Amino acid sequence: MLMMNLQQDLSLFVIMRGTEMGQITAKIKPAAGFSHVIHIMLVCLLPALLFVLVRLRFFQLQIGISLILLSKWRMFAVKPRHWPASIRANAVDVIFGLSMLVFMIHSDTQLFQLLWAVLYGVWLVVLKPQASQFGIALQALVAQSVGLVAILIAWGSSPLFVLVAGAWVIAYMSARHFFASFEEAMTRFLALVWSYFAAAMMWILGHWLLFYGSVAQPALLLSVISFGLGGIYYLEKSDRMSLLLRRQLVFVVFAVVLIVLTLSDWGDKTI
Repeated sequence: MLMMNLQQDLSLFVIMRGTEMGQITAKIKPAAGFSHVIHIMLVCLLPALLFVLVRLRFFQLQIGISLILLSKWRMFAVKPRHWPASIRANAVDVIFGLSMLVFMIHSDTQLFQLLWAVLYGVWLVVLKPQASQFGIALQALVAQSVGLVAILIAWGSSPLFVLVAGAWVIAYMSARHFFASFEEAMTRFLALVWSYFAAAMMWILGHWLLFYGSVAQPALLLSVISFGLGGIYYLEKSDRMSLLLRRQLVFVVFAVVLIVLTLSDWGDKTI
């Protein structure tokens, strides 16, 4: 009889504790949701500060670069031997942020400046937290494209070796980021090959630096080729590639490159 009473008391205690824990969990969820909103607001504070800084036109480039780099202080919150890996992991985020800053500075209207700030916020809130293979690959491809466009907008008239070096760094960091999620055994080698190709193309086309609006020809061609090759690699790794699909992707990339090269006005050149 005593054992039965103890079992009933214990069961009642478990039910009460379960009810209390359910109430606590119900109370925690709104707090977690509110905290998430606060986190998003704090993340979006950086694009807002950059937008205000650009509108004030007060050392916008220098202070903007400082704000972006300060936002990545956690890269160095590890032991020094881990700094190279930490820098590689955060490189595409820095490239994208600096590119958005360049776009804002070189935009003629407040509307476009606001648009770039909003896109930076979308990157920080939506794309940057992605940890899937597709998300990481997309981060690398997008960061490389905007980085190449930005460097040619900001320093298109610089000596050619500056553009070549910039293209090499952007392509190498983006490639390392791209292959990171695939556990590719030849990541470093493939990144070096791609960065060499990007630097060589920048060196060749830099003698005839043609612009289509705000997008320079080397950035356009490298973006098209990288998205094509990146798409083929991703589909191969995810077992979604077929012979027909591969041929279609190669044909599209080849057609775009051929059209750009054929229809370019090579007589209008900047050396």
